[in-house]
Amino acid sequence: MLTDFIFILQWWFVIFVIGVLFIPFTQKIFSNFFDRGYIFSKILGIAVASYAIFLLGILHTAPFSFLTSVLVLIFFGVLNFAFIIQKKNDGLKNFLMILKKNWQIFLFEEILFIFCFLSWSYIRSFQPDIHGLEKYMDFGILNSILRSEFFPPKDMWFTPLPINYYYFGHLTTAVLTKLSNIPSSITFNLMIATIFAFTFAGSFSIGANLIHMLKPQITNHKSQINSKNKNIKNSKVLNFGNWNLFRNSKLEIRILAGGVLTAFLVSLSGNLQTIYSFFKNYSGENPVPFWHLPFSIQSFPNMYWYPNATRFIHNTIHEFPLYSFVVSDLHGHVLDIPFVLLTIALLLSVIQNSKGKILNFNSKFKIFNKFEIYDLRFTILLGFILAIMYTTNAWDGIIYFLLAALIFLYPLIYSKLFSSSKKLPVGNWFLSLIILFFGFFIFSYPFNHFFKPFVSGIGVVCPPDFLVKAGKLGLFIFEGDHCQKSPWWQIFILYGFFYFWVLSFLVFILKKVRQNGKLNVSDIFVVFLILLSAILIIIPEFIYVKDIYPAHYRANTMFKLVYQSFIMLSISSAYIIMRLISHWKLEIRNWKFPILIGIGIIGLFLVFIYPYFAIGSFYGGLKAQLGLDGTKYLKNLYPTDYDAIAWINKNIKGQPVILEAQGDSYTDFARVSANTGLPTVLGWTVHEWLWRGTYDIPAPRIPQIQTLYETADINIAKQLINQYGIAYVFVGDLEYQKYPNLSEQKFQQLGKAVYQNGRAKIYKITSQAL
Repeated sequence: MLTDFIFILQWWFVIFVIGVLFIPFTQKIFSNFFDRGYIFSKILGIAVASYAIFLLGILHTAPFSFLTSVLVLIFFGVLNFAFIIQKKNDGLKNFLMILKKNWQIFLFEEILFIFCFLSWSYIRSFQPDIHGLEKYMDFGILNSILRSEFFPPKDMWFTPLPINYYYFGHLTTAVLTKLSNIPSSITFNLMIATIFAFTFAGSFSIGANLIHMLKPQITNHKSQINSKNKNIKNSKVLNFGNWNLFRNSKLEIRILAGGVLTAFLVSLSGNLQTIYSFFKNYSGENPVPFWHLPFSIQSFPNMYWYPNATRFIHNTIHEFPLYSFVVSDLHGHVLDIPFVLLTIALLLSVIQNSKGKILNFNSKFKIFNKFEIYDLRFTILLGFILAIMYTTNAWDGIIYFLLAALIFLYPLIYSKLFSSSKKLPVGNWFLSLIILFFGFFIFSYPFNHFFKPFVSGIGVVCPPDFLVKAGKLGLFIFEGDHCQKSPWWQIFILYGFFYFWVLSFLVFILKKVRQNGKLNVSDIFVVFLILLSAILIIIPEFIYVKDIYPAHYRANTMFKLVYQSFIMLSISSAYIIMRLISHWKLEIRNWKFPILIGIGIIGLFLVFIYPYFAIGSFYGGLKAQLGLDGTKYLKNLYPTDYDAIAWINKNIKGQPVILEAQGDSYTDFARVSANTGLPTVLGWTVHEWLWRGTYDIPAPRIPQIQTLYETADINIAKQLINQYGIAYVFVGDLEYQKYPNLSEQKFQQLGKAVYQNGRAKIYKITSQAL
């Protein structure tokens, strides 16, 4: 395992260097964060550098290579240094003072990141296989990008067209793979571990800064506590730069605890569906309320099956980060988590910099005379990050544009509550959104220029009969027998933990407003998160985005929306817990306090036992360590294919087309194209059906591939080989299985065998034969 550890160090070092290069810019953006947004310097750096490499490739200005990637990093390193020295009043000196003042919290978060990265790399080493679920698709996209000289990358499953999917997250993985010079079979797993580390450390930063924004109020509250007990002695100080962590101080301990709790809820929690582990298990895919099942603590965990927590509502998907980390598909919704957290952090910085840190409902004064809500450069940066999210996982770009619109409302709310003028500065809000959308449009255009959306409309859940007869009106689709609603008790089990805290918080802030008319800006931010999360959960009960899946028509819509709800509600719940604990400390004898703590502890226990089930089950109890190479499983399943694929990756350069057997999605077919990045005639058919919008596009290729393998007519073979530009033909176990009448003689006439190992052969088609 020494080789794996060296790879881990190489990978971490590349990410560390990128983060260091972008610290000057990041600390300026997050100047109001107590940790200066240290962890986000890595995420922002990866986003900016990858986008620059992508743009150079799209424009055919520079090829995608190690040299290009290094030069891009050097350019941004110089740019960040210039950003420091061009500032007036000793910019470099001030920057060095910031580093000196904050190096300890930087070190703390770096250690946190490294620990999480090493931990999940260790976990992945017990089941590293890039095999099953969506892994072939993700690995194929990654390998296709790595083989690309320019962009857009070629679709490895539908030559000669480009990938018609959201691949920017895979591009960031490819950039890190180029820079680290590590095989993609290793970096696939290292990227999963990296995203887990970013999720934990990024959530920690957001949660800790939310609590830190309460500092004046908590300090006042602490003074009240100390006034009741004059015998409390001065606490010893642990000095983390400008972050003084008092061992016995309620203030600083809460900041740390708030960050850790947020990190755990976002990264390592499940939902209340784990309560079924204490009851006799229901059968099949039709859950019943747990209170209808026999309680059985003696046989815990009662054959509890962890994926049920993400497939609890019939024919839907309601995944969350920990499940994604466990199954480890390097999919868009997973790759986008770091950018999602970066966006939430940016919006938190926005609202913290807005006019008025405290909403005082008893005061009125005028504040707006001209457009001055947000810094123009900041808004454009936010538009850039939204574009990054859109090209990684399209739904997220739209979702967080809505969150930005809500956050941008804060100055309007402030103006309404404080200004004596009856005229609201709606124009300021609208102008901010126009600038934001313009930035988003410009930065996403290079991707969109080559991308064709595969959404066919917006379906309505339970449409009335007269609209079903109409079929479609504009964007809206009205389909009969499309009336799936989520039972209230299933929604309660999925989100009851969060909404227990949400309702407690709403009671708290209403009481607080009535008492003194003040709300902290962090309270308002969390209210916005809660509001948008609720909207995202409600939407799939009324509408869905139409795709190709007939019975699971709500699945993707619910999946993409509630995934973000889970993240936002996790951040909100951690904040609310710390907020309420801080408030109720003086009321510990109040009857409400033990009830709150009791229910809260039970809820936390249920969501935090999910890793025990999921990790233990998927990774075999962490008993047999296999390493980080995700392709070794091929040695056992298809040993000759494994050797042949290794030969291809070593000896075939560029992206010539290779013919292999076609098969259904989620099978082992398309294993050559997925593991090499070489484009084939047709890979996973259902995926191409989804990406191309209609089955009619990939369908004709199915019999053509069969003809290529089975025909003995050399002229027919020549015609199809010319049509698709086939340069190599792969023959292996799956080809013999799929095409029992396989005829190899024509391949010997059209080319020559450049590789043979048992039943695995690779024929190179010669131009002379054509």
